[in-house]
Amino acid sequence: MIRARVVVASNRAATGVYADTSGPLLVEGLTKLGCQVDEPVVVPDGEPVGTELRRAAADGVDVVLTSGGTGINPTDRTPEVTRALLDYEIPGIAEAIRAHSRDKVPTAALSRGLAGVLGRMLVVNLPGSTGGARDGLAVLGPILGHAVDQLRGGDHPRTD
Repeated sequence: MIRARVVVASNRAATGVYADTSGPLLVEGLTKLGCQVDEPVVVPDGEPVGTELRRAAADGVDVVLTSGGTGINPTDRTPEVTRALLDYEIPGIAEAIRAHSRDKVPTAALSRGLAGVLGRMLVVNLPGSTGGARDGLAVLGPILGHAVDQLRGGDHPRTD
């Protein structure tokens, strides 16, 4: 079983200005991928995201998807907070998510989202839109199980 968590970085949703819509979509998608996942955690962008990433690592979570805070607005801080905590980045995941989205939504190229590893936990920053959440799930679906297996120390499956 893959233990997953969704952390939504949204100053407005965290203060009740509006309800977040990307977090529930990510929870539903992760559940369909066979993950055990609770309701999304909604926090303001910035250091609260780091607090939740550290909490997830301490709780033994395998995968954290963050939603929001990846753009170029001055308040978008999720990539900086994430990068400071990662042991190493996995740039191919973030590149694949941007590439998957770019033809439909040219502004996807403005996303600064990262992917990487904190301890043995995969962390992936996704845009805060429902489209960004769907695109992230589409890219992660085929690779998530293998990535978690590798982080747990698994071997590469033999194909010969």
